[in-house]
Order: sequence, then structure tokens, then C-alpha cells
Amino acid sequence: MLIPLPLAELDYSTTLKTAFYGLLAVGFLAAVVIGSIAWYNSKKPPGWEGAEKPDWVPGMDKEKSAKDSE
Repeated sequence: MLIPLPLAELDYSTTLKTAFYGLLAVGFLAAVVIGSIAWYNSKKPPGWEGAEKPDWVPGMDKEKSAKDSE
């Protein structure tokens, strides 16, 4: 006796759409997080010079990075 599974009834296009939208959401979230880290560690635009970065943004040592690239 076979038990019907709801997942077995899904066609391949539904699975692909779900995977695509999941990947799209994860990529967008990664872009926002990486962009935020880069922006907070860069030179601030006019008017934002005194802004402090949040605690969740990792610090970057500019001198160490410059020595590594030589």
C-alpha cells in the first residue's frame, strides 16, 4: 500500500521556482550584509564623518591589509 506524499505531487517547475526564489533571497541578504560591512568600514560621505559603526560590523585593520598586499 502506497501512501501519497504531498511533495510527490509537486511538479518540477514548482521545485525550481522555490529553489530560485530561495537562492535569490539568500543572495540579496548576502549583498546587503557585505555592502553594509564595506560601507561602515569605508570613508564616510559628507555629513556622516562622526557616525559610529554598529557593534556587529567587524573592524578592519588598514595597515595590516596594506602590508599584506605588498
